[in-house]
Amino acid sequence: MAAGTTYRPDPAFAGLGPEFADPVAPAAFPEARLRWRNDRHAAQIGLGGLTPGAFEAHFARFEPLPDNQPGPLAIRYHGHQFRTYNPDIGDGRGFLFAQVRDDRDRLLDLATKGSGQTPYSRFGDGRLTLKGAVREILAAEMLEAQGVYTSKAFAVFETGEKLQRNDEPSPTRSAVLTRLGHSHIRIGVFQRHAYHERADLLARLVDHCATCYYPDLLALDGEERAAGLLTHVTVANAALAASWMAAGFVHGVLNTDNMNITGESFDYGPWRFLPVSDPNFTAAYFDERGLYAFGRQPQAAGWNCAQLAGALVSLCPQEKLETSLQAFAPAYRTALRDRTFARLGLATGKMETDLDFLTELFRWMTDSQVSWPQFFHDWFCANPARAAESPERVRYESSDFAATRAGLLDRTPVQPERLAHPYFQAPLPATLLIEDVEAVWAPIADADDWTAFETKIASIDGFRDALQLPQVWERNLPTPGAVV
Repeated sequence: MAAGTTYRPDPAFAGLGPEFADPVAPAAFPEARLRWRNDRHAAQIGLGGLTPGAFEAHFARFEPLPDNQPGPLAIRYHGHQFRTYNPDIGDGRGFLFAQVRDDRDRLLDLATKGSGQTPYSRFGDGRLTLKGAVREILAAEMLEAQGVYTSKAFAVFETGEKLQRNDEPSPTRSAVLTRLGHSHIRIGVFQRHAYHERADLLARLVDHCATCYYPDLLALDGEERAAGLLTHVTVANAALAASWMAAGFVHGVLNTDNMNITGESFDYGPWRFLPVSDPNFTAAYFDERGLYAFGRQPQAAGWNCAQLAGALVSLCPQEKLETSLQAFAPAYRTALRDRTFARLGLATGKMETDLDFLTELFRWMTDSQVSWPQFFHDWFCANPARAAESPERVRYESSDFAATRAGLLDRTPVQPERLAHPYFQAPLPATLLIEDVEAVWAPIADADDWTAFETKIASIDGFRDALQLPQVWERNLPTPGAVV
């Protein structure tokens, strides 16, 4: 049996028609060695009971799931890449493989990375390095632990090919990744149809998004529905940017084809977690202008939402779209406050007072160059006794820290019993800095030794279990004007 009794196929995207995607064939790989299987999330979509053979058939050879898409679809889109419009892109090394309903009746996508060439591959080989797959697993797991709304690395198979790359020692090993997410409809999908002046296709896409992701919009018609969709996307991506900032995460490539309509983080290429607070910290070596630096991520997300507004002008007056975009700033402020306080294990208070505190906190963190992960480990639930034992205790004794310290101690801890978790008994936090990633990868590259990888995953699991942060993934998609 290929799928469990709770498996519920729903290939909704294919119903949009041939103007939205191209049928493609998966690459024929010389081998398939399972390296990652996300059983925790497989159970939610009725695929937890797949046998090893069936799992390989579906996620290494991409044999269709029962009653799902008959074949893979490479989604068509355009995008602003580092603020330059590019009409020559689309799914170049991935495709939409299937869509399913989860155990809460939400539509989810199973989409790939490294599954072969498509009409949009240009000069690429359509492949993914094994190191790239490992990095995506780690990023998604660490972000999930911190409550960030993120796609999941669902399956990874090593595929037995040798790849040439300019940014890592070559030849290097190959892999194919399947990603589980709520939607792979990118802002760039709308841009493509606006570019071709296809208002009819834009309207169809808006209706599809309303039906599948924002059903409250079905009560609206025409321009009101388009404006409502923009509001949802704007609020969701404002909250996403805020969650990255609270986690000290730098995505690296915030092009309009790398942000989607549900505000879910995905596509982890040159990402980084901050070692210390630095608004100018960049993740991508090719981001020479610092366009997507840590401190500019909210601006990038807001700019991308404005490009979606530009794509919708044939459906809705500009004035209404501009009103929708005005939701970004308050949504971002609220989410930044909520996410950062949740990460600190502290209750929120009055909005302006909380935001003033965060301004002072981040100023001190930047000026002092305290370890970002160590600080949040030390001051979770604001227990000064734990902080006094920290490797960073000298910084906490500085007079410059006095205002921040007072602000921390003035707030009420939330579930302080979490400090009894074994994770918080250790002096050092779970980290995923670039040095950690390289330390995980080196034994895999040298001796196919996955021990360090497994140890790191176990460490992140402990981190997630200790924090017990609210998971946006586990909640329903947002309602009008809500901050998620």
